Amino acid sequence: MVQTPTPTPPPARKLSKVEGIKERSHGLREPLATELLQETTHFSEDGIQILKFHGSYQQDNRDHRVKGQEKDYQFMLRTRSPGGFIPPQLYLTLDQLSETYGNSTLRATTRQGFQLHGVLKKNLKVVMAAIVNSMGSTLGACGDLNRNVMAPPAPYRHRPEYGYAWEYAHQIADLLTPQTGAYYEIWLDGEKVISAEEAPAVKAARQRNGSGTIFSDQEEPIYGSHYMPRKFKCAVTVPGDNSVDLYSQDVSLVVITNPQGELEGFNVLAGGGLGRTHNKEETFPRLADPIGYVETADIYDLIKAIVATQRDYGDRGERRHARMKYLIEDWGVERFCAKVEEYFGKPILPFKPLPEFQYLDFLGWHEQGDGKLFLGLSIDNGRVHDQGTLQLKTALREIVQRFSLPMRLTPHQNLLFYDIEPSQQSEIQGILNRCGIQRETEIDPLVRYAMACPALPTCGLAIAESERVIPSILGRIRTLLSQVGLAGEHFVIRMTGCPNGCARPYLAELGFVGSGPDCYQVWLGAAPNQSRLSQAYLEKTAD
Repeated sequence: MVQTPTPTPPPARKLSKVEGIKERSHGLREPLATELLQETTHFSEDGIQILKFHGSYQQDNRDHRVKGQEKDYQFMLRTRSPGGFIPPQLYLTLDQLSETYGNSTLRATTRQGFQLHGVLKKNLKVVMAAIVNSMGSTLGACGDLNRNVMAPPAPYRHRPEYGYAWEYAHQIADLLTPQTGAYYEIWLDGEKVISAEEAPAVKAARQRNGSGTIFSDQEEPIYGSHYMPRKFKCAVTVPGDNSVDLYSQDVSLVVITNPQGELEGFNVLAGGGLGRTHNKEETFPRLADPIGYVETADIYDLIKAIVATQRDYGDRGERRHARMKYLIEDWGVERFCAKVEEYFGKPILPFKPLPEFQYLDFLGWHEQGDGKLFLGLSIDNGRVHDQGTLQLKTALREIVQRFSLPMRLTPHQNLLFYDIEPSQQSEIQGILNRCGIQRETEIDPLVRYAMACPALPTCGLAIAESERVIPSILGRIRTLLSQVGLAGEHFVIRMTGCPNGCARPYLAELGFVGSGPDCYQVWLGAAPNQSRLSQAYLEKTAD
């Protein structure tokens, strides 16, 4: 039997501390499983690292810190929701969990998932089990593996390319989902909940070795015992639709169809990423490069080849240098593609021409293309709560309970209800009006096109405010524009409490990046359609 040659592995080098934690974890089980049973309020440093793979971060509320007392430990859980899909039963469960075990709010993320904040360690298991039993998951929403796969949220039934984007976002998410049994062993006592069946092509691809893309003797055939060097992010979109910020992803796929609307293949871009560290010039945001085109039948093998290249050659010694963008920057696109082709087993085809991309948010009422409607609702900074006359949480709960509608979260912290019967429109709009929800035409465009990360008080990386201060920042900018005769102008504004870029500020026309208490870097000049990076303009400006 002729064996396909395996690409030569990179030379051995000293591994970071986290690599050792992953190797000793017994497939993401320990020390998490042991420490979960202990009557403590928090996990060890090793436990924290493994908990991330299960979709949760340990945090402490810095607003509640008291000198000499233990930190106010709490946990954030994040859903794995490919393409932003949230079935009605999952939404109602998350809503109830936020009231019973969380801080009474939900937060829509910039990667189309929900975050639940304020959960205590003693309640983690019951919360996690409830999410899984309601058709949800948090597995792979954090940690050194493939994160939530993004796709445009619009449910256009008469545009088949949008359906393909949803389909392949889900299937690539399935392909790259960890195969360890640890998740179900720890959170559901070993009972694996029945969910949607994987596509046979996905199952086959996960076991197909190609040119050394899998470990046939390990529990994790794609990831191995060390998983990825750092987080890995993918998106699938359609020509012209940049609602997913495709240039910020490790891998982006663009659906290519023929004139009859049949799927032919995908354009592939790789090497995007926005995280950086202040005063570390070797870290920087980077846009994804066009890699080439792949026919539909080969898409899973090419994804595996790209993942294997980053898995085997990504920097596991220095975590600041571990994202795939640095591998491509160091090697160059040509060398990177050559290595991918070794794993792929064939040449990558030339990139196909594409139309110019546009920023789309899909707010308001729209025809779906099949006689039904969809509705895009703006969520200010992604925070779902009731506050004063704005009763967003109440409105969403009432709509889901009354009409059992599916929902898609958007890459810009908003949500869409879809499959709405025209006869339901007036009642739904009545609920929104009663709960003080503005129509999209009533929202200040500065607010509509702005994003902020949660930052303080719970994010452990935050060094400045973000979500809590951006409303006042936007108000001051609007006042200034009015004073200089530009009241009708608007632009994309994004703010983060640290340089890691969760709200993608380096792709905003005006970006604020936390650089210290009440201080921010100012970034300017990205394109309105998020196809060009901004540049640092001011190193430090006061809030």
